[in-house]
Amino acid sequence: MEKLFMLVANTLDAIAARLNTTYNVVNIIVYYCLVPLFWAIIIDFKFDMFACSLAVLSFWIGILCFDRHFKKDCDYWFKKSRDFLLWFKRIGWNYVVSSVIICVVLPIIFTVILFLL
Repeated sequence: MEKLFMLVANTLDAIAARLNTTYNVVNIIVYYCLVPLFWAIIIDFKFDMFACSLAVLSFWIGILCFDRHFKKDCDYWFKKSRDFLLWFKRIGWNYVVSSVIICVVLPIIFTVILFLL
């Protein structure tokens, strides 16, 4: 699990460096914008509509256009996400394990389920 965690973290860090932004910003954009947008596109495709992806995209365009403190807000939401992942220590998962399960394994499972609908 450590290798997968490091692969994902290093990839997000490389994207952040390439875009001249922070790891936290890229993490929030990927997990709170791009992954849900991808799921919405799958749902729209499966049900021959466009409302889900349009809603997600509109929400994020609004955030990106009008949030004057986007980086600061991303830092806040990253901290809240980290706190959520640390909560799983109660069941014996460390940060790496909870990150891989919640942020990699579950999204993959959910994506497969959406494709199988």
